[in-house]
Amino acid sequence: MLRFCLHYGIHFIAPLIIGMLFFKKNRGNVILILLSAILIDIDHVLATPIFDPNRCSIDFHPLHSYWAIGLYFSLLLFKKTRIFGIALLLHILADLTDCYLIGL
Repeated sequence: MLRFCLHYGIHFIAPLIIGMLFFKKNRGNVILILLSAILIDIDHVLATPIFDPNRCSIDFHPLHSYWAIGLYFSLLLFKKTRIFGIALLLHILADLTDCYLIGL
């Protein structure tokens, strides 16, 4: 239950908190962008089975690979892409937390 709450809390509650606290001027758009990072899970359709609750997504799926994570970090360097980088890295953090808890 802890794993479920942390994983989905980071995916869905953290974007709301981040948007409300740090992006007051355009919080609606920022929250939508942060929530939309869940779309990188489209790469799960390439796996068999598509969903495995005991599989770590990090470096298993293409959009969760180390090279992709490096690209997401590079998005932080530019103001125009920074929020997208934050969104994608927040998604990776949720999955990384899940991977850590799988190992416990």
